[in-house]
This record gives sequence, C-alpha cells and structure tokens, in this order.
Amino acid sequence: MIQVVKRIGSAIGGTYGIVAALVVLSLALGIAPARAQQVIEIGIGTQNTTTNTVTGGIVIKELKLLEKHLPRTGKYANVQYKFDWQNFTSGPPVTNGMMADKIHIGMMGDYPLLVNGATGQEKKQETQLVAVIAYNAYGAGNGVVVHKDSPYYELADLKGKLVSVPFGSAAHGMMLKAMQDRGWPESFWNLASQSPEVGTTNLQEKRIDAHGDFVPFAELLPYRGFARKIFDGAETKVPTFHGVVVRKDFADKYPEIIVAYIKALMEANDWVRANPKLAAEKIEEWTKIEKEVAYIFLGPGGIHTLDPTIKPRWIETIKVAHGVLQKMNRVKEFNVAAWVNESYLHQAFKELKLDYEKQKASLAGYEISGKDPVCNVPITKPREAGQIWLTKGEIVPFSSTACTLTAINKLSGEGSKVGVAYVFDHALGIKMFADKAFYAIGGKDPKNQEIVPFLLKKDAEAHAAKIGGRVATYDDALKVATGRS
Repeated sequence: MIQVVKRIGSAIGGTYGIVAALVVLSLALGIAPARAQQVIEIGIGTQNTTTNTVTGGIVIKELKLLEKHLPRTGKYANVQYKFDWQNFTSGPPVTNGMMADKIHIGMMGDYPLLVNGATGQEKKQETQLVAVIAYNAYGAGNGVVVHKDSPYYELADLKGKLVSVPFGSAAHGMMLKAMQDRGWPESFWNLASQSPEVGTTNLQEKRIDAHGDFVPFAELLPYRGFARKIFDGAETKVPTFHGVVVRKDFADKYPEIIVAYIKALMEANDWVRANPKLAAEKIEEWTKIEKEVAYIFLGPGGIHTLDPTIKPRWIETIKVAHGVLQKMNRVKEFNVAAWVNESYLHQAFKELKLDYEKQKASLAGYEISGKDPVCNVPITKPREAGQIWLTKGEIVPFSSTACTLTAINKLSGEGSKVGVAYVFDHALGIKMFADKAFYAIGGKDPKNQEIVPFLLKKDAEAHAAKIGGRVATYDDALKVATGRS
C-alpha cells in the first residue's frame, strides 16, 4: 500500500501529490477525513454595574450557566462556542455593537430597548425582545438625586438648574415623562448628558445641582453618603424594566442558543432568590457595587422583581415611551408587535416543564418572612416590615418599622454593630435604607407613637399633618422608638 501511495504521489508530483495520495489511501481504507470543528462566536453586551441586569450577564458568566445549557447535539455536535462578553455602563453602546454585528445578545432598560428596536428596523438590522430580566410595576429604580447638603427636595425646585442624566437611558426617559406630565418645556432645566461615573463625580463635587440616573445609582449615591434622592420613578406610575434583545438574523440561525440563554437567565434568577445574601456578596465581588445596594434591589421585597416573562403591561410601557420620544422628535415609527418575540421563552419554559402563561399573569415576587425576634410576632405584612444586616453577616427580619428601630437600639446596646437597616416607604411601597428616610411621627399615645417612613420629605410632611404629628430624622425616630412601651 505504501508503494501505491509513492507511485500516485510521484505521478501527480510535489507536496500536493503526496497529500492527494494520502487522501486516496484513506478513502481506500474507509477512513473519512476529519471534519473541521465549527466555531460559533456569541457576542454578549452586558451592563455589570446596572444591578437589574446582573442575572442576564455577570451571574451567567461567572457561574458558567450558558455553557451548561448550550446545545451539544445534532447540528451543534461538532461546535466550539466562543464567547465575547462586552461590558458597558449604559444601553446605547450595546445597540451600537448590535448594529455593527459585534453583539448578538444585549441587555438594557426600557427606553434604550425601544431605541434599539426602532434603530434595528430603520437600518434593516432587526433586533427582537426575547425576555425580561427584572421589573418594577410602578417605575421604581430610576431616580433623581441631589447633594446631601442641597436645599432642593423635589423636581420643581430644579427649575433653571443644571441637571445631568445619561442621554438615551431609562432615567432620561423617566425625566422626559415627568416633564411632560407636569407640562414643563424642555427648557425647564438645563439638562446635560453625563454618564453615571461623570455625573457621580460632578454631584459629589457640587458642579451640578442634580443628577438623574438608572439602577443602582439613585440608591448607591445616597448609600455612599453624599447624595439624597428627591424623585423616584415610582412617582410616574409607569412600569420600568430591563430586558434582553437579540439580533434577529442570529436568533433565526441559532434559535437553540437563544433558548439556552433564557434557561441560563432563569437559573441565575433562581440562584439569587435561593440565597439573596450570598448573591449580593458575590455581586459586590464581581461588580464592585456594594452588597447592601444589590440587596435592596434583588433581595426579598426588593425594588425590582426577577421574572423573564414579557407581560402585556411591559409592551404598553414601550408604547408609552414611544409616545414620549415621538413628541420630542427623538424616535421615528416603530412596529412593536414585530419586535417582540416570545417563542424562545415558550420553548425554554416547555423544556423546563414550567407554565409560561401562569408566570406571565403573575406579578408576585418573594417577600420578607419569618418571626420578629424583638416584638415576638410573625411577619404578616411584609411591606410594613424591616430588616437589619449586621456587620457580622446575619440579616434579621422585623415585623414593622417601629420594631426595626427598636431592634437597632437594642442590638447597639448589646454591642452588635448594625451595618444597614431597610424599611418600606409608606407612600410608594418601595424598600429603602432606614437612615435615609424621613419619618412622620405622631399619635394620641405618647408612649406608643406611630413611626412611618417615607423616601420623600413632602410625603412625610403630608402624613405628619394627617396624624397631627411631625417630621423627624432617622436619629430622632430612633429616640422615639426607644421610648415606646
């Protein structure tokens, strides 16, 4: 046989002759030539510091959940997957990457999602909304902050002032909606485009009067001690969410990969809910966003709910956003129906033996539960409850604001250091840091006074007037809690 190879090689001549001879030999022996391994590159645009997108990005990456769910049989049997994780601080750069065919799967907030879809349709490079990562049904998460020493307490105080926001972001959309709701012209304030990092520095150094931003900055900056929130997106009563978009051509070619990604997202959500304290600690490790801030969004009773389903309310949100931007000539026509594609979600739920329609109809999250160790009662009203995260690591639940504050006094007296405490805003229903709240204190019984927390000073003032009480600071509220019977 070797002599045959030599004769064939000599007849053809040169290196090519030898190669051809080897091919002939392999065929004669029934040996199929090795097939080159196919490489599928997957570009994924993330926003690691945008807390509400972490289960769609950094959690999947660090826990290697996408690798776990990617298809390995059939047409994918001889495939090598190559990931290109690209991290950004806002949504618009993700859209730019998708239009350049460098990103196939991206995540961003509602207004950037709208612009993403409209841009894709306009440029004939369509994208599709295939899943949601997290939402707040009333708009909480985006917000406007001022310096802690600022004399401003609500949006109306900012008339003619220098206010920054990342243009094109969900927070920018929130501010445009707030202006339109109030009938204010675009010139109401001097609005400048600044990234979260630039806006943060400028606010800290008092170079601007206020800064509007998306998750987690309206909570993060007050937590870091130099800012105060004066407006929350919940005041708009318009839902806000972060979602996942894919390039349509990529999804059409590799639908199983999109299904695998959604299954990875769902497992990431489950991982957070199974141990939110550990999840918050790991998120801090991976993103440098403090665990206490991650927890206020993604822990029990958190500001945002993890749920991949595309609910009708979210589609209406996109339509509202489209109307806001159209009034300002910031976006052209947009076919929302052609953009939304729930088929991958349906398939993922089917493969996981879960009921998609049932989950789609639900707005339920997971809430604070357990027994209050200070007031010695079960927690039956989680949106009136509180939590204390001790510096030694334990997170303890309490049944009410008063019991939470009483526990802080008790624990401090026993030498246990309180890292942070959480309570719920009485007007907006959102979780907040106890030491950043305004408190309405009053009631007929001086030994059992009502202690009600609010994010906004105006809401605390209104409630205090209603109960014949007064507005108090956190330190004052702690003293009142100490004197309760």
